Amino acid sequence: MTTPTLLGISGSMRKASTNTKLVREAARLFGDCTYVEADLHMPLYDGDVEASEGVPEAAQLIARQIAEADAVVISTPEYNKAPPGVLKNALDWVSRVEGRPWTDKPVAVMSAAAGRAGGERAQMVLRGYMVPFRPCILQGPEIHLAVSSSQFDDDGQLTGEIYVRELTQLMQSLRAEIGR
Repeated sequence: MTTPTLLGISGSMRKASTNTKLVREAARLFGDCTYVEADLHMPLYDGDVEASEGVPEAAQLIARQIAEADAVVISTPEYNKAPPGVLKNALDWVSRVEGRPWTDKPVAVMSAAAGRAGGERAQMVLRGYMVPFRPCILQGPEIHLAVSSSQFDDDGQLTGEIYVRELTQLMQSLRAEIGR
């Protein structure tokens, strides 16, 4: 049996991002895998740029990473009740790449935010953004990491027993989706 590849996508670009910590924790709890982390640094989507220069290499790379991954974990912060523009921008660029890398791809969606709802609204909007791509989005358990800056220890591991239990269950479900 081959080792599965898990792609982590954090919707936050901050160095100390709790969403990045959360996707890394998801990979740790997923267990034995090759973990790859996407880089969302790319220009804003512009049809004129696409027409004159094509799809940027950064977007093509993420599309290849999605296609090559056995499963994907996405964590979004909540900016003004929605996912950040950088995450939407990456989704828009990937939609312009030949092929359909998201189709039937097992995906776990989660959120980490400063507020007490843990990014619940942003996560629901992100799920809506994903509909046209037709991935296989797991329905739960839902991970809405509230007051996220206080939920990790110095090594970047979740400290809350309930969050660890639910994220472990979500990762077990994701592993079951790929059959490994």
